[in-house]
Amino acid sequence: MNGRGEAAIVEGGVSRSLRHESARLHVTGGATYIDDIPAPANLLHVAPGLSMRAHARVVSLDLEAVRAFPGVVRVITAQDVPGDNQISPVHAGDEPLLAEGEVFYYGQLLFAVVAETRYAARRAARLAKVEYEDLPAILTLEEARNGAGELVGKSFLMSRGDAPEAVRAAPHTLSGRVVVGGQEQFYLEGQAAYALPGEEGEMRVFSSTQHPTETQHMVAHVLGLPANLVTVEVRRMGGGFGGKETQANAFACLAALAASLTGRPARLRLDRDDDMTITGKRHDFAIDYTVGFDNDGMVHGVDMVLAARCGWSADLSGPVTDRALFHADNAYYYPAVRLRSEPFRTNTQSNTAFRGFGGPQGIAAAERIMDEIAFATGLDPLDVRLRNTYDTASRNITPYHMTVEDAIAREVMEQLANDCDYRTRRDAARRFNRDSQTIRRGIALTPVKFGIAFTATHFNQAGALVHVYTDGSVQVNHGGTEMGQGLHTKMVQIAMREFGLREDRVRITATTTGKVPNTSATAASSGADLNGMAVLDAIRQIKFRLVSFAAGHWNVPEESVVFLPEGVRVGSALVSFTALVKAAYMARIQLSASGFYKTPKISWDAQTGRGRPFLYFAYGAACAEVSVDLLTGENRIERVDILHDAGQSLNPALDIGQVEGGFVQGAGWLTMEELVWDASGRLRTHAPSTYKIPACSDRPAIFNVRLLEQAPNREETIFRSKAVGEPPFVHGLAVLHALSDALASIDDYRSCPKLDAPATPEQILRTAERLKSRAAG
Repeated sequence: MNGRGEAAIVEGGVSRSLRHESARLHVTGGATYIDDIPAPANLLHVAPGLSMRAHARVVSLDLEAVRAFPGVVRVITAQDVPGDNQISPVHAGDEPLLAEGEVFYYGQLLFAVVAETRYAARRAARLAKVEYEDLPAILTLEEARNGAGELVGKSFLMSRGDAPEAVRAAPHTLSGRVVVGGQEQFYLEGQAAYALPGEEGEMRVFSSTQHPTETQHMVAHVLGLPANLVTVEVRRMGGGFGGKETQANAFACLAALAASLTGRPARLRLDRDDDMTITGKRHDFAIDYTVGFDNDGMVHGVDMVLAARCGWSADLSGPVTDRALFHADNAYYYPAVRLRSEPFRTNTQSNTAFRGFGGPQGIAAAERIMDEIAFATGLDPLDVRLRNTYDTASRNITPYHMTVEDAIAREVMEQLANDCDYRTRRDAARRFNRDSQTIRRGIALTPVKFGIAFTATHFNQAGALVHVYTDGSVQVNHGGTEMGQGLHTKMVQIAMREFGLREDRVRITATTTGKVPNTSATAASSGADLNGMAVLDAIRQIKFRLVSFAAGHWNVPEESVVFLPEGVRVGSALVSFTALVKAAYMARIQLSASGFYKTPKISWDAQTGRGRPFLYFAYGAACAEVSVDLLTGENRIERVDILHDAGQSLNPALDIGQVEGGFVQGAGWLTMEELVWDASGRLRTHAPSTYKIPACSDRPAIFNVRLLEQAPNREETIFRSKAVGEPPFVHGLAVLHALSDALASIDDYRSCPKLDAPATPEQILRTAERLKSRAAG
């Protein structure tokens, strides 16, 4: 024994495809979400009143008709906030909860209606009479970049070597711009919160949030209370994808305000149109690049400027654009590199976290560069990618000066290319295209190297609370949140493995700030890494006590006490877990423990742009084959093969599900999901009727997904697993580049199509016409 219970480990529980802990409840409708919590008789409902200008001074706000509407109990404005009317997660004073004299985007929260019914609250909110004085509005990234915009926070520079000189001295150079659009999170459960007032100012808030601790702090801040009077709880979310990391805070605060001011429970559930109109999206980027390279397709230097539309407030735009820089190399080594961010403020929704957190946008630029080099040299794009990957010898330093210790991108790509017969299929696609007038086929294979950890170092910590009851059942609580990804299931599996228990003997309870305080958001793909290790820490404390007790009680060496699925072996005897626990209880052994974990080895100096912001990298590769109709611009994903690195997977079925879902969501972002604002700044794609996401019919006709085998994490993560939340999203880029490959056939593969995203049918037709003109000229 080493004091933490490591000697008493059993190999059951993890690395098994255990079903999702709430699967039965999901499919039978028994899973409880915020709006399913039984309503008390005196429940009030809250609905927001929204700005109808992109940027304006509020000359007058007449709410008399709102207050007079039958069923309305109260109307809340900024003047009614007892604490501070600010909910910015990063920049103090940057984001008022309710507008104060000026509005900054179409859909900003002006006031909130509290009524006896949801219908009354929503109807009354439309009766406000608002007089505006319009102010200049910046709606697009182009407008912001043309000198009219200001930055949200600071531009960040990341460099290594003399990139301008390396580019200048290279045998060949090229410059270009890649544009990638934004994306709506489109979680199935919209933003929702339920607040229950208690005695002496206590407030209990049930929120669909990925960051209960931050929501707790925001509610306390707005109500003018200490954090110990506010408890935030979340059993599960119906999806989050980052859209509930910070943007759930406003709605929890409004529900809590209503409950505090009226003394009655209050619930807020946004209508889908309001949800999409109010909340932020994935940042759209325009990335300018210049690259120097040689005849062999080897990169000599890269110079990039990554500009993003951030919206009206900072939110998380600084960290998002920073991470775009961190991933602008993807799997490739740049001998000299300079990367700079430009996070622009605009009069649109405040863009926020979204699966990948800026990483996919940066990776999109890296992949465009590889394609550009391939067309310029006449090489196969896969060969250009393979030649430029990191290695562990000399080509192993990132733009942020971190050493890549596990460069396996090349091996993963080569294995996938061989397994899916990439080169034969590429030749077949080209033969097909020579004889086809309207349908063209394309194929592409792209990698992903994704850094795992929060780049804000202090978020790399987690807590957990584990109870063992005298009947041998176990209750686990941790600071992570469940949004369908299976985090709770993996925590159950950890307890099963360590104690040697069946699934039905371990229970996960709702995440609550009242049990595990000061938690980090469930984001950055770190949910299982952080919380799993915290749960393990708590369990091993209990096991250490149980092992010490058993050794003394039965007079055997500690190393002979082993937890097995069939019971606990104590010397030559086999004792049931329940019997051991009961005996320990009678001997007054503590059967509860609080666990904690902080990610080791990481460091980051934002001033110098140097450090080790990530504990490790997750890898993978995807090969996509598509068909494109040149008459309509419509396209179909014919086949996708993915090989993904999950380390020693905790649950292969859940991880493969994450890879499949991440790929489809990534492909949707790049091919069909298009956000459109009109000239007034109003979001026109604000409902399923106007915003298209992938449907079942959009999935690949052939879809092969495998996890990389015998590839445990080099780092000491939870049982040597790797994160699988965000990295698979990047696999969607294979579809964009396969579409590009298909379009390249129009001018006989002489030039890079430079297909921007989203590659909607309209965008494909525009690109096709440009290539036809080039071929004719």
